[in-house]
Amino acid sequence: MIQLTGENVTIEDVWAVAHDSAPVELSAQAIERMQESRTYIEKRLETGEAIYGVNTGFGHFSNIKISKAQIIELQKNLIRSHCMGVGDPFSKEETRAIMFLRANALARGHSGIRPLVVETILNYLNNDIIPVIPQKGSVGASGDLAPLSHLALSIIGEGEVWGDDGSIHPVQDRLDEKSVRPLELQAKEGLSMINGCQVMTAVGLLNLYRARRIMWLADLSGAMTLEALKGSRAAFDPLISATRAHPGEAKTARNILKLMGATSGIAESHIDCGRVQDAYSLRCMPAVHGAAKDSFRHVLKVLETEANSSTDNPLVFAKDGKILSCGNFHGEPVAYALDFAGIAMSGIGSISECRIEKMINPSMSGLPAFLAPEGGLNSGHMIVQVAAASLVSENKILAHPASVDSIPTSADKEDHVSMGTIAARKFGSIVNNVEHIVAMEMLSSTQALSMLQPLEPAAAVKAAFDEIRKTVPFAETDRVFSNDVKQIQTLISDNTVYDVVKKTVGELEW
Repeated sequence: MIQLTGENVTIEDVWAVAHDSAPVELSAQAIERMQESRTYIEKRLETGEAIYGVNTGFGHFSNIKISKAQIIELQKNLIRSHCMGVGDPFSKEETRAIMFLRANALARGHSGIRPLVVETILNYLNNDIIPVIPQKGSVGASGDLAPLSHLALSIIGEGEVWGDDGSIHPVQDRLDEKSVRPLELQAKEGLSMINGCQVMTAVGLLNLYRARRIMWLADLSGAMTLEALKGSRAAFDPLISATRAHPGEAKTARNILKLMGATSGIAESHIDCGRVQDAYSLRCMPAVHGAAKDSFRHVLKVLETEANSSTDNPLVFAKDGKILSCGNFHGEPVAYALDFAGIAMSGIGSISECRIEKMINPSMSGLPAFLAPEGGLNSGHMIVQVAAASLVSENKILAHPASVDSIPTSADKEDHVSMGTIAARKFGSIVNNVEHIVAMEMLSSTQALSMLQPLEPAAAVKAAFDEIRKTVPFAETDRVFSNDVKQIQTLISDNTVYDVVKKTVGELEW
């Protein structure tokens, strides 16, 4: 059971709630903070003063005061009018993460809402009543207004939710099935449900979790290619990384040496060869992979900070006797970080594709052209590299920063926005592409390693090779290689390959 405090959510927690349906409950200290905040809001309401988002309109309508009798209607109107998402929905797992982070932000006690609001979100989450949220429609400021409104709509008993089989149903059907009651919003609670960056942050954290796994597998696929190309271990000597104090460089060098071991049958076979240096895509893996690791570490810090922040407007400081309008809902910190993550991930796909090209090029590999045993009759891995090149080029487009754009909204009152949710979605697309590129590299490296037999690689390279060979045999003749890539991609995404690595040489660094 995860205790929601508003203060200590991690990337592992987000993944556990999203993919493992880890149960969540609101902590006692969070309930106390929220109740104190709510009591203060109600006390201030009794004075009759105008308080933005509590008894006024929103955005351009902030100067219009709403009567006490209309406050509940105001909350419902806000949610309904802001449900303007379009396009394919976020996955059920992504939405679970969004709900979790929204509940955590509200649990911090700066929103002036009842604990019942968060308890209802968690009741939905724990009973697997998951809203259908369209992916598009947020500009990433004033919160993820449109997507979070679709979340809130389900919480008040309207809208659509996912069924157990992936079908879509009216929320009331699911509520009846689970004997769960929807929420009746009170003053400020509608606005508090939709003000914040939890969509971009949740999607970003889930994709960053996958990116971390890909980094381990990129080190592995690079080591496999290095062996297949009879490359040198010299570039990974710890003396080198000690002269350049970027942490990721030293971690990557240690990872590759661990994966390859001190030597192997392949390494011994070319110990006296005349090659002086390997290509950059081999020799510079510590620098390139390491830079991506360092980038992702920075992004993780930003996203976990955001996950444990108050992003409402206005914010309530009961102990200080203040209700303050602010801009904590603005997604720029997350947007910049996710654009940075997309650039770093694109670089990993690019260097992986370079290594594929080296293996299919006989002048670089010393192996049959395109790794085809009978070239001409067979095309071998010719289009494996072409497909990888296509994904790399697509990533170049996707890596263009979303955060450099802005467009005025809400009658020019909300005049600068972050586009952070677009950055989160683009990052996810890049991660998907790179996972496939790394799978393609592993397909080519296993083919190349088979061509070097009876010489064998060492350590985890051999273990990974043997695991892949259980389901992807050596290609004596051409076949549908996309099926092979799909199989290896599954071995990556379900951790099968990495589990074999851990069993052989232990954890890799990140």
